[in-house]
Amino acid sequence: MNFLSRIVCPSCAAVFEKGRVLGLCTCGSPLLAEYDLDAARNRFPRDSLSGRPPTMWRYREMLPVQRPENVVSLGEGFTPLIQARRLGAALGLKNLYIKDESGNPTGSFKARGLCAAVSMACELGLRKLAIPSAGNAAGAMAAYSAHAGLECHIFMPADTPRANVQEAKIFGARVNLIHGLITDCGKIVTERKEEEGWFDVSTLKEPYRIEGKKTMGYELAEQFGWELPDVILYPTGGGTGLIGMWKAFREMEAMGWIDGKRPRMVTVQAAGCAPIVRAFQNNRSQAEPWQEARTVASGLRVPRAIGDFLILRALRESKGTALAVDDVDLVEAIKTCGKLEGVFLCPEGAACVPALKELAQQKWIAADERVVMFNTGSGLKYLEVLERQ
Repeated sequence: MNFLSRIVCPSCAAVFEKGRVLGLCTCGSPLLAEYDLDAARNRFPRDSLSGRPPTMWRYREMLPVQRPENVVSLGEGFTPLIQARRLGAALGLKNLYIKDESGNPTGSFKARGLCAAVSMACELGLRKLAIPSAGNAAGAMAAYSAHAGLECHIFMPADTPRANVQEAKIFGARVNLIHGLITDCGKIVTERKEEEGWFDVSTLKEPYRIEGKKTMGYELAEQFGWELPDVILYPTGGGTGLIGMWKAFREMEAMGWIDGKRPRMVTVQAAGCAPIVRAFQNNRSQAEPWQEARTVASGLRVPRAIGDFLILRALRESKGTALAVDDVDLVEAIKTCGKLEGVFLCPEGAACVPALKELAQQKWIAADERVVMFNTGSGLKYLEVLERQ
């Protein structure tokens, strides 16, 4: 039983049949999977989750893979939700939680999206995949491609953390290091994919990675007893996870799993690369590319997000906000959280801590509100960042 009905464009409303190899819409927008939510409401009650394995595939009816034999899984999803009492006390917050994605295969939330994308590649008969990556997506796609027996081509900035580069190589990917940013890597994939026969698995350039990421929203709801938190802070590079969770909340409400209450969504970026923050503050619907992007948080060094309009839409619909933090503060937050909670934040996740401090001081977040910050990966992959401090 699966409720995928069609693929739609959120910009021009074009509709595409499911079961097709799809990239961007002809208008240039990302495409999104749409489900028959009326049928799901009647035939997929949330209590049917009881007893299912604790992976993201417990929500398989709301994921795009049609045939179970095409699922390529390494046990991804259902990561811990940790109550951070000591860190919360230091920030003046009584109900702070860390959704710790470092427990995923390959150590980051990227496992969710690439699991879904590689599974769909198998279902659609694709054999050669290519991706630009600033770090964790590379290891995830390499791992799932290896598990599925697919050819994997990765393009990464030359200064990507060493652990990410070695991980992708260990999994047999063909790794290319480029002097430039992730946007430069993306251009190479775009220019060569037709000639090489690659399918481009770049963020939001196909409709399925986001479906894996949206399961973070399903999990939060389930882990909190089907009542969403008041605030979610999300470190935002390409922003697929934030867009995906916002999509998940809409789906769950339509199925009757949750009520209409929504969290205020908060985008956190690095001061050296904050295109979404700038666009939000200037009341723009799209973000201008960031020039000379610099930050030690490699996953936040994304000068332009193709889904910028969807991120900004979610922030405004949720009455959320967007903040940028300095590198020195996020590095210090890694150490602070480690000492207080025993959680080794990645630089991207650590960016949420100074953002939380600022929002608490401004009273934008009340002391008794339930707040979730996302740690998107393991700090162990960024040892050189701490060694330089």
